[in-house]
Amino acid sequence: MGSGRNKTAGVLDNTSGAAGTTHVSRETWNGNGNPTWSTDASMDTPIAAEAEQATRVLHTSQGRLPRPERQRVFTVTNQKGGVGKTTTAVNVGSALALQGLRTLVIDLDPQGNASTALSIEHRPGTPSSYEVLIGDIPVEEALQQSPHSERLYCIPATIDLAGAEIELVSMVAREGRLRTALAELENHNFDYVFIDCPPSLGLLTINALVAAPEVLIPIQCEYYALEGVGQLLRNIDMVKAHLNPDLTVSTVILTMYDGRTKLADQVAQDVRAHFGDKVLRTVIPRSVKVSEAPGYGRRRERSRPQ
Repeated sequence: MGSGRNKTAGVLDNTSGAAGTTHVSRETWNGNGNPTWSTDASMDTPIAAEAEQATRVLHTSQGRLPRPERQRVFTVTNQKGGVGKTTTAVNVGSALALQGLRTLVIDLDPQGNASTALSIEHRPGTPSSYEVLIGDIPVEEALQQSPHSERLYCIPATIDLAGAEIELVSMVAREGRLRTALAELENHNFDYVFIDCPPSLGLLTINALVAAPEVLIPIQCEYYALEGVGQLLRNIDMVKAHLNPDLTVSTVILTMYDGRTKLADQVAQDVRAHFGDKVLRTVIPRSVKVSEAPGYGRRRERSRPQ
């Protein structure tokens, strides 16, 4: 998925199918250049229709999740790119909102992919996580509600965030600025908060690790994905020792699992041997539909993670 200004869903596909029908995306554009969503079922693509059906099944076949005893804040991080950080944060956050829980996704990646997936405005000039980090605005001014759920919120990221690493270097308490800002969210009573990090171990990720007591690590089921985990764990230990004593790796999720390969099984075994019961039993398989879903403004609803 590319940046918010490269949304494939905004392009009409006028290619005729085998039956001579015309396929178009559900997302179109109004005169102001903003996306609008059609409720006409005849305009559904096969992917959108399947996602809609999965949502209905989820609502009717499973009970609501109980609220946690306390607010849970997760930093979703892995220094390797392309392992499913944004997809994990967006889909888990959306699923929890569908189950009646108030959820916030904080986009700390300058690419703004999480903001795009949640249909959140993040053009330059939009109040965002950048202004929150440098202290220009209170965090409440950057909050936006996702049009997909009244219980799902997002603090978007704009391209301005790309320069935040440099600006934060000279600031006082630079590692704890996000934690200070999030203290203002107590009145919003969020059940879950997910901080989507960039694929690096810079100041943006450090701010996320200081702000959250829990770390969620998506690990791709490939050999190279394991190489960066050791460095990430060392950084987490350093943050815990000096900045956030409550920090812990509470959840590991295996992503892009390809059951046709022995390597995927070996990686899964190695991860489970190291992290034990912190690894979710649910494994996310490699699926092209997950890659296609953001272009249709959909999140891929699957069975509840365990």
